[in-house]
Amino acid sequence: MEYMIRPIEYCEYDDLIDLWGRAGLTYRPYGRDSRETMQVEFQRAETAILGMYDGEKMIGAVIAAHDGRRGWINRLAIDPDCRGQGLAGQLIAECESFLFGCGIKIIACLIEEENLPSISAFRKAGYIYGENILYFSKRTSQDV
Repeated sequence: MEYMIRPIEYCEYDDLIDLWGRAGLTYRPYGRDSRETMQVEFQRAETAILGMYDGEKMIGAVIAAHDGRRGWINRLAIDPDCRGQGLAGQLIAECESFLFGCGIKIIACLIEEENLPSISAFRKAGYIYGENILYFSKRTSQDV
């Protein structure tokens, strides 16, 4: 079945958060996922927040963003009732199209090791696991 993929509008923020919950993604309502922070993200030219829809229902979503040098695919979520149909791969391809269209030559993603559906989706899309890469971060709070 073919589903519509289009940019998510800010007024659909609650639908996005609901999908993240159904998909088991963590949600930081007082930090990077707050309504105010996401409102800024929706307006950035370097960011594409895409949704996949079955009629009016959001069944998938992803965020593609870049810093001018490297592209990132973040927050890939597929409704658990819709998994196993290659939908994540379609969203990954849309992100790649956006990022390559911006002149980005390297695309990366970070996946928590227990997120087996995302690991599988990215492997199927041709992404290589960097065994020798360690991830470090410095945060102003646990909510970001």
